[in-house]
Amino acid sequence: MVKTLLEAYNTAEYPVLGHGKRNVQVLKDTFDHLQGEIDSDIYGTGKVIEDFQAKIAAYLGKPSAVFFPSGTMAQQIALRQWCDEKGSRKVAYHPLCHLEIHEQDGLRELHHLEPVLLADKDRLITLQDVQSMDDDMACLLLELPQREIGGQLPAFEELEAIAAHCRAKGIKLHLDGARLYEILPYYGKTAAEVCALFDSVYVSFYKGIGGIAGAILAGEEAFASQSKIWKRRHGGDLISLYPYILNADQAFDERLSKMEQYYKAAVELAGMYNNGIEGVETRPVVPVSNMFHVHAALPKETFEKILIAVYEETGIGLTGSVRDTGEGASYYEVSLGDRYSFVPKDRLREAFVQLHEKVKQTLK
Repeated sequence: MVKTLLEAYNTAEYPVLGHGKRNVQVLKDTFDHLQGEIDSDIYGTGKVIEDFQAKIAAYLGKPSAVFFPSGTMAQQIALRQWCDEKGSRKVAYHPLCHLEIHEQDGLRELHHLEPVLLADKDRLITLQDVQSMDDDMACLLLELPQREIGGQLPAFEELEAIAAHCRAKGIKLHLDGARLYEILPYYGKTAAEVCALFDSVYVSFYKGIGGIAGAILAGEEAFASQSKIWKRRHGGDLISLYPYILNADQAFDERLSKMEQYYKAAVELAGMYNNGIEGVETRPVVPVSNMFHVHAALPKETFEKILIAVYEETGIGLTGSVRDTGEGASYYEVSLGDRYSFVPKDRLREAFVQLHEKVKQTLK
């Protein structure tokens, strides 16, 4: 029976992406690590949630933080608050921002806000783009890194200039920090140093950290207090969130120190893709975090067949999903975690030899 790319990836001896399969064992491992009796949180209160919120607030360098079941909820609430405060409905972000392409127009339908799309979709927002905004803009959202264009990052000096401009114009600056931890090795900054440029910050616990779910929204005390009210309005105050919180706390402690390892692994792996494989390149060429995109001058179906053959011959799984970009080209996302360190380097090099040969033969 012919395998799909995902089936071939999942049955490869050495899949290279992420931390491992997301199954119920993850939660079991969390509970097995706990000692003593721990009381549940109840509707956003209790030691288990309050201690974790305080811990992450301190890490981000913000006075207060609120745990949310999802980043989608947290970020819509952040932008709504800044709009209410300024009395403007206008918020600005990148054309490929998560709120624009993955949330079914939630910002418009639920909050009646008016997004303004900055920059072209294939490049980062620049200081010049920000300077072109109207002064009645309530908030600018920046995503670091910009996932949909390969995880690109602006220079830190550019961020500082953007933050200074927003402060001068009375425009709030919000950080989509879903992958904040992963960019710190490249910037050579602490989370608090990066977050000091922003009025509000969202971070995730299921991406690089590898938790089950959950997010934190952080800022000043008044901002956090108001976000709790909006969290209740959105139905985010579940009677208890402790399975997510305890798992996030464990994953945070276990993986935060590994972010530089993941980043260096991405640089190494991208170098293999860019080592003379005709028609294949990474974006960015040199990653700035643990993620990048692999682009191929091949149709999706053709590229998938090549990858499946590589997996079957070498046991190395490079991705389980390829996307069509149109015009006979395709790409996929690479995001590295714990798995990569267990991949034998000789087998990995052989996989790239095979990839090189099969792409070359196809392009003849």
